Amino acid sequence: MTNEHGWNLDNSYTNLPSPFYSKQKPTPVKSPELVIVNERLAEALGLEAGELRGEDAVQIFAGNQLPPGSNPIAQAYAGHQFGHFTMLGDGRAVLLGEQIPPNGEKVDVQLKGAGRTPYSRGGDGRAALGPMLREYIISEAMYALGIPTSRSLAVVKTGEVVYRETELDGAILTRIAASHIRVGTFQYIAEFGERNELQALADYTINRHYAYIADDQRYLHFLEEVIKRQASLVAKWQLVGFIHGVMNTDNMTISGETIDYGPCAFMDQYDPATVFSSIDRQGRYAYGNQPYIVAWDLARLAEALLPLLHEEQEQAVKIAEDAIATFSERFQEEWLTGMRLKLGLADEEDRDKELIESLLKMMDTHDADYTNTFRSLTLNQVEGEALFEAKTFQAWYKLWQERLDRQGHSREDVQERMMKSNPAIIPRNHLVEEALSAAVENGDYDVMKQLLDVLAKPYDYTFQSPKYCQPQSPSEIPYQTFCGT
Repeated sequence: MTNEHGWNLDNSYTNLPSPFYSKQKPTPVKSPELVIVNERLAEALGLEAGELRGEDAVQIFAGNQLPPGSNPIAQAYAGHQFGHFTMLGDGRAVLLGEQIPPNGEKVDVQLKGAGRTPYSRGGDGRAALGPMLREYIISEAMYALGIPTSRSLAVVKTGEVVYRETELDGAILTRIAASHIRVGTFQYIAEFGERNELQALADYTINRHYAYIADDQRYLHFLEEVIKRQASLVAKWQLVGFIHGVMNTDNMTISGETIDYGPCAFMDQYDPATVFSSIDRQGRYAYGNQPYIVAWDLARLAEALLPLLHEEQEQAVKIAEDAIATFSERFQEEWLTGMRLKLGLADEEDRDKELIESLLKMMDTHDADYTNTFRSLTLNQVEGEALFEAKTFQAWYKLWQERLDRQGHSREDVQERMMKSNPAIIPRNHLVEEALSAAVENGDYDVMKQLLDVLAKPYDYTFQSPKYCQPQSPSEIPYQTFCGT
């Protein structure tokens, strides 16, 4: 594959001081085989989709060959994992470089599962096929839902096995992100580096993601902008019932994108205590806790930035605390705005939050499906479910209709607004597992591709296949997800 085929790589991250990364080539694999390539994303990146199915492209996706202009590295970072600080880094990922697409907004091109690095901490640096396909499915579903996210360009099988609890097919995911700069990147350099290195990282990040920030108090404004983006991001998660599962500071991006789809899943029955991750035994990252954890993670970013916020430690702490204190209000504003839209409300009344929270409480009491409840409200099909038969709901419904009447919009306008805010389809956990099982156990990728086609249009209410809309039948065995590391 040559330059005229579309690779247009920069390597600006390597201009940072040496502690931020290690030069690292991917470890070659035996016999790579392309599983899936994201042709629409490829075109947006300035790559010729047809070429990406060729042998040269497959060798690049496998790490056997480098694209022109690549200067591959593994990035260093630290992080709080379930509240405990530790040194981390790219233990199985290699950054090939930063693709500059036609729109000029550069993005990282990273191979996940590309072999050992100096940060592997005893691991094999590899990834299994199932978790890489899972990230592909969920990240592309999130993109279609309109939620900031890393994306998936391709998955290849390596022709080798990885050893976890059993032998599994090895695979490599090509991940695209605005960048892979994390809260943990700042924690790492604040803990182990010098002030000038911290400033270099902050300046680089501002120039890359927040170039509009003025020089006056730029590091405070930088912190405030990250807070805004993360408040907006987690509100969007809550609005669609997405549970990240492993919200460690190394998994929180400075760009405000969702990243690292390990034990993530979507909630069926509404319950704020919902946890899917097998390793989250205390419910730290439960659905209802996600806004609080984002605030906690942002406080760790603020701590790392203290030397840049003010020369006097006490004053720097005060500045940081004041900034973090704005998160709750920003999140509530974003969430409340989104919930109003889910109920078809275009203006504001003081008791809207009470109206919303009373509905959620009833949904919790009656084990109502989160997505389908709002879908039914959108279509005004409120019958046949325990929730809809309850007298408390019928009283609520009357209040909601009166609230809609007061805003003076036609029911057609209300429904159109709701259709744009309430997905008819999400990546149901049992359907994701069905697709992964077919792919991993039988080499059948058609189930996954059909699911991806459906998930690409989550707000399409003309699509009426019950298979993709209904939750799995209740089971005595709780659904669990795993990190895949």
